[in-house]
Amino acid sequence: MTGMTMDALVSGARLRALIEEELEALVALRRDLHRHPELGYEETRTNAVVRDELERCGIEFAGDLAGGTGILGHLPGAGDAAIALRADMDALPITEETGLEYASTRPGLMHACGHDGHVTMLVGAARVLAAIAKERELPRPVSLVFQPAEEGGAGGRRMVEDGCLDGSVIGPPIASMYGLHGWPGLALGNVGTRVGPLLAAADMFEITVRGTGAHAAFPHFAHDPIVAASAIVTAFQTIASRNVDPLDPIVVSTTVIRGGSAHNIIPEEVRLEGTVRTLGGDTQRMAMDRLGALAEHTAQAHGCTADVDYILGYPVTENHADAVGTFNRVATGALGGDRIVDVPRPFMGGEDFAFYCHQVPACFFLLGLLPPGVASMPQLHQPTFDFNDEALATGVELFCRLALDGA
Repeated sequence: MTGMTMDALVSGARLRALIEEELEALVALRRDLHRHPELGYEETRTNAVVRDELERCGIEFAGDLAGGTGILGHLPGAGDAAIALRADMDALPITEETGLEYASTRPGLMHACGHDGHVTMLVGAARVLAAIAKERELPRPVSLVFQPAEEGGAGGRRMVEDGCLDGSVIGPPIASMYGLHGWPGLALGNVGTRVGPLLAAADMFEITVRGTGAHAAFPHFAHDPIVAASAIVTAFQTIASRNVDPLDPIVVSTTVIRGGSAHNIIPEEVRLEGTVRTLGGDTQRMAMDRLGALAEHTAQAHGCTADVDYILGYPVTENHADAVGTFNRVATGALGGDRIVDVPRPFMGGEDFAFYCHQVPACFFLLGLLPPGVASMPQLHQPTFDFNDEALATGVELFCRLALDGA
């Protein structure tokens, strides 16, 4: 049965009918999750909601993963290798400004990246696949990966470390894996991906610039860390403009400057934080070396010191050619070729689905959210962003079709 196509197992019309039956409840679920956002590794309520959904469907699962809030569900099927579908669950420390009736009830927290939609679509796929599995054996086992802490917490890495891909937790080893992200820049009903890098390596830096404090009226007694830090921030711009081929993507952004306590005091130290985005390899290594050298020597030129901590973050989200080929075939059959977009170049955002990509053949794809007739919508991580519920059915259908015909 491992070679059976989806049409031999369940028709496209039947699949869409099953999804349609779930849509009203899924919209309600998505808005409930939106009302109750939780930060990475704190997704206890979301965890309980997912557990309840899996239990209601009769799906086996292992919980308490990746620090306690990760869940791995398992649907049996023919064969000894599984296909995995993934959703991330965490929200962001952003104050919501949508004005929606289902807006966040937790001050300072919101689902500004659409993970409420991601969880809902994977729950929807679980419901539909469980219903099909009651009628006949699935063509392959399906693993449902609900992971915490995508937003900087590397929950994907911890799911891998806990054995969620190697068959040691529940179900057989993973042979291929798929994940998605709602995308405001892509038209509703369209999907897109590419072979190779889709999203960048996302590193971080933390720098403490130390000098000598003094009264602001007597700056000649000081070694001013604010002046030194300002020069460092400016110097960092030469990494992209003077050290990298103009056609080689790199972003160096200083995003935090902290220092000082009063208008008339030159402080002892200033703190800088930021991010470096590359497509890995030599450019990443060069950026690491140059950032450290520029910070240390620029500080020294101002009579200060700089302690640099460069933190390797998420690796490049590297899509496997075979997995992308499977996705494009399945998506074309589901949606038609005119709704499949070949993403021309990588984006410099980071995504911890990358940790799965480095373990098994995987494909991360973008799901269009932009409503028809609208030039733009709020972007990811903006306080006015809201996932478009009209995209839920497409996401659920693609998850299901990949599970049923993704060999």
